[in-house]
Amino acid sequence: MPLDAATFEKLGAFYLGRPIDPATRQPVDAPFLYDSRDLVTHAVCVGMTGSGKTGLCIGLLEEAAIDGIPALIIDPKGDLTNLALQFPKLRAEDFRPWISTDEAARAGVSPDAFAESQAQAWRDGLARWGEDAARVERLQAAAEVTIFTPGSTAGRPISVLASFETPAPAIRDDVEMLAERVESTASALLGLAGISGDAMTSREHTLLSTILAQAWSAGESLSLVELVRRIQKPAFTTVGVLDLEAFYPAKERFKLVLALNNLLASPGFAAWQQGEPLDVQSFLFTPAGKPRLSVLSIAHLGDAERMFLCSLLLNAVVSWMRAQSGTTSLRALLYMDEVFGYFPPVANPPSKKPLLTLLKQARAFGLGVVLATQNPSDLDYKGLANAGTWFIGRLQTERDRARLLDGLGDAGAADREALEALLESLGKRQFVMNNVHESAPALFETRWTLSYLCGPLTRDQIRSLQPAPAIAVPVSAPTPAAGESGPPVLKDVPQVFDSRGTAGGRWSPRLLVVANLRYRDAKRGIDSTVDEAWLAPMGSALAGPDLSSGESVRVGDFTETSSGGIFDPVPAEARQARSYAEWGRDAAAWLSANRAIEIFRCAALEIEAKAGETERDFRARLALQLRESRDERADALRASYAKKLDSLQAQVQRATDAVAREEAQAGQARMQTMLSIGTTVLGAFLGRKAISASTLGRATTAARGVGRSMKEFGDVNQAKEKLVECAAQRTELEGQLASELAALTRELDSPEVETLRIAPVRGGVRVRYVALAWVPA
Repeated sequence: MPLDAATFEKLGAFYLGRPIDPATRQPVDAPFLYDSRDLVTHAVCVGMTGSGKTGLCIGLLEEAAIDGIPALIIDPKGDLTNLALQFPKLRAEDFRPWISTDEAARAGVSPDAFAESQAQAWRDGLARWGEDAARVERLQAAAEVTIFTPGSTAGRPISVLASFETPAPAIRDDVEMLAERVESTASALLGLAGISGDAMTSREHTLLSTILAQAWSAGESLSLVELVRRIQKPAFTTVGVLDLEAFYPAKERFKLVLALNNLLASPGFAAWQQGEPLDVQSFLFTPAGKPRLSVLSIAHLGDAERMFLCSLLLNAVVSWMRAQSGTTSLRALLYMDEVFGYFPPVANPPSKKPLLTLLKQARAFGLGVVLATQNPSDLDYKGLANAGTWFIGRLQTERDRARLLDGLGDAGAADREALEALLESLGKRQFVMNNVHESAPALFETRWTLSYLCGPLTRDQIRSLQPAPAIAVPVSAPTPAAGESGPPVLKDVPQVFDSRGTAGGRWSPRLLVVANLRYRDAKRGIDSTVDEAWLAPMGSALAGPDLSSGESVRVGDFTETSSGGIFDPVPAEARQARSYAEWGRDAAAWLSANRAIEIFRCAALEIEAKAGETERDFRARLALQLRESRDERADALRASYAKKLDSLQAQVQRATDAVAREEAQAGQARMQTMLSIGTTVLGAFLGRKAISASTLGRATTAARGVGRSMKEFGDVNQAKEKLVECAAQRTELEGQLASELAALTRELDSPEVETLRIAPVRGGVRVRYVALAWVPA
């Protein structure tokens, strides 16, 4: 059966490669398909360098993207950045910027000639696997690939240190979950500062944990600046039953203050403060709701920085997960390319607890976790017992293989004898899949990737591929260079300070307005109040604050405590308390006229966005609902056709039994024919769960098999006629299935989304607070 789109483009099925016959170790011309929902129970991929592990995992992520499933990808080595190298036209000039000149020199050709050879290799490779440029284009259209570089501006930076966000209410209300979040965050931060702090014995760890727990329990987020202040002057006087000064005197606490202050003062600290927030939903979807493959490239970071980043990110994923609705469909993927050191069997690094939480709980929310490693010795196999699928490639040593088999056996996750037999003599790009959703392990060879695999990208290559956006500088009226060494003393004028600013830096004045906006639409059942915080430049002395040039901000980013520095002069009008009452009234009128909410609606499915739901979140919810509907209806199709296939195979069995009395060779030929029934379109859709991998390995077409046996014996009795009839029924079943699949695919294509605007109700804007706000200049 030749490989083409008709054989592997199935609803909810990932095309990973083609099966290998375990007996002959030869590939079979049939697609090796993997049910996407099996990833809800997580997966682990193990293989030595050169095994093809990266190619398999990139292929898996490509299939997810084509199916509209977003992924958050942690990339410690830089290999996964290759997902951004998608060239639908497959031209040599597309490959040229990414080829290695050293490889070209070793090949004895010019870089241009080498680029042409790489382009040809990709054209040929895709063709051999039934793929083409159109599939690359489909991948590119399905999802946006974004490369983030925390602590660097090579790709998109991430504002990691700006704020230690308060966890979601579901975590704050769970004492155990909150304690785990506090412990891992404190450990990660101390590690970043070069301090080894055990949760049970370290005073530093206990103090940080107490400060974080107190703030987060109250729903308060902390900046690193505010955290340092609270170490100097905690908001409590006892720790446990001990007086604070007896437990950890102020003079000794100052050493911890200095260590954290060194982070604030370090030259690279600014890169950790700028960029996009650590927002998991934004990593998974663009503002327009398009799925994202977000690659967090951390190859440039040191070990302590990587652990810090991964711990914060994994905790953020736990918070995001807890805020989602339950589902049995695959909603999103979390992929970690090299988990070595992050999930060890004995030690407890800050990354381990959130990873274990995700492995235990994420399946209920449709989040699949995929972990990869080339080191099978340093894994917590008991924790990985929660992984339903294992992809196992070539391993470095017999010891590695024995450790892997022992670990899987201890976790009750594998048939050791079956795995040992399949793991013998694995070649490059050959893997054994052990899937709890299937009856036996399967051997397969990985397909050609749609993305160009050129190895880890350098920071310069990432920068040229995806230039980091310019960091926006707040617009303000020109001010003289002179300023005051502290905030001005103003009677009856409240002042607040952006907690994301640097202590001792320069500050510029703004107007902050906090208001409640009420929206009502009886027809749509909308009656909600939205909190709005609006930050505006002060503008000219005559015109007052420029509300139209303002931006929506979070109240939680502002504090009433100044961190010191140089403060720009305040316009004369802004020094008078009466001005703020007037500006509050102006702001109410402006917000009423300009802050309409957008309601998104899908008429085809009769679904509307909730009040305050962004287009990104609405489209993400819509995509999940479509996928759930697709999975449910695909299951119904599978059940229906599996029942028909069972009936058909029963008829074949009876017919085969009837001719079994003839020559033994004839019986063997008929049995081979019986086994091949249904292994084309039906087999691809129903999967190995309905038709065994060994059967698929021996498959030929049913009609051809029957035809051969008829020619061999020429005795067309009733049983033989029945076999021919069954083959015709098989062909008819395939046609019906193909037609129903095509109809289901068309029906569930992304429907149109329209935008409706609803303004605040008349008199529905209530200004609660107007203040002079100070932001970094």
